[in-house]
Amino acid sequence: MARYHIETYGCTANRGESRQIERSLRDGGHHPADGPEEADVAILNTCTVVEKTERNMLRRAEELDAETPADLVVTGCMALAQGEEFAAADLDAEVLHWDEVPEYVRNGECPTTTPDTEPVLDGVVGILPIARGCMSDCSYCITKHATGKIDSPSVEENLEKARALVHAGAREIRITGQDTGVYGWDEGERKLHVLLDRICTEIEGEFRVRVGMANPKGVHGIREELAEVFAAHDELYNFLHAPVQSGSDDVLGDMRRQHQVSEYVEVVETFDDYLDEWTLSTDFIVGFPTETDRDFEQSMALLRETRPEKINVTRFSKRPGTDAADMKGLGGTVKKERSKAMSELKMDVMDEVYESMVGDVRSVLLTEDGTDDSLVGYDRAYRQVAIPDAQNQGVELGDTVDAEVTGHNTVYALGELV
Repeated sequence: MARYHIETYGCTANRGESRQIERSLRDGGHHPADGPEEADVAILNTCTVVEKTERNMLRRAEELDAETPADLVVTGCMALAQGEEFAAADLDAEVLHWDEVPEYVRNGECPTTTPDTEPVLDGVVGILPIARGCMSDCSYCITKHATGKIDSPSVEENLEKARALVHAGAREIRITGQDTGVYGWDEGERKLHVLLDRICTEIEGEFRVRVGMANPKGVHGIREELAEVFAAHDELYNFLHAPVQSGSDDVLGDMRRQHQVSEYVEVVETFDDYLDEWTLSTDFIVGFPTETDRDFEQSMALLRETRPEKINVTRFSKRPGTDAADMKGLGGTVKKERSKAMSELKMDVMDEVYESMVGDVRSVLLTEDGTDDSLVGYDRAYRQVAIPDAQNQGVELGDTVDAEVTGHNTVYALGELV
């Protein structure tokens, strides 16, 4: 688990984005540090309103780079509009969109739920941790030292927690855990599909359900049952987050990831068979100590083949106390070049997806405040749609609206109310 330091400059929108970054980091078991010098990662959320601001942002980035022994992440307006300025200043910083920051900090590790794994209602979103721990032993992951093996409450217990969230006003339930795909494994039977089916059939009310991260190995054994449940229930977002981490079986073996590339592909093919439209989300770690040029090309080829619509690209960094920390690492330049190449391919894939949506009318559940008077929600495939000026048109969080997609910004669509 990482200690983070975050600084925010600029408008209310930037402050809101930083709050969401912090919320995601805390949900993942990470904690704020007392200052940049104590942090494992320093995050600078930038503004670029005038030239003087730009100079201030570069100066502060240089100061943070010197103050902290940790990784430096730069996000916000200047990072997205003028990211090359930070490279020109010879800063060893990762320039990211704000919603990519939590995944980068997580470094490919599983999220860590709170010790009591109790549900939380955050606005109209109910967060339901269904279990604690995992069945993996990844060589790069420090989370396992904090969580241990899977501990699954009963389906009945989680069902009642989900029902309580809906009755309390949740319009979206986010199923979370270190690895949702192995829920029930400690009881001798994987039960994620059973829990999802019962939530959708036995709880009254209007709501949608998003399933959180599920490692390919856990999903593979129940892929037919799980895909069938997704196809049967409109309440389920057609969305699966299955982090493959590498397209090379050799690297996956060194990572001790348990699955092979072929099993990941079979999961994808099964969901393709059952669902007309769905979103695949996955993660790649680039620059693992044993990753060769050929291994990296296999990862790029897998990305092109399966075309996940949401891709988290993380440059490998060592975590103390893990086996991978003792491996001789690759140079920072190699990792940076591979990260850049994969991130460019990632943006091409995502741009293609959102471009294909333009002109469509989508059913969107509004769950988040956007900038100014906009609201943000998700369609049935959990693709993000922002609706400008929505609050002035009589809609509010928790509403499900029809929206025509009029444009996109690579990582989300823009819509108008119909």
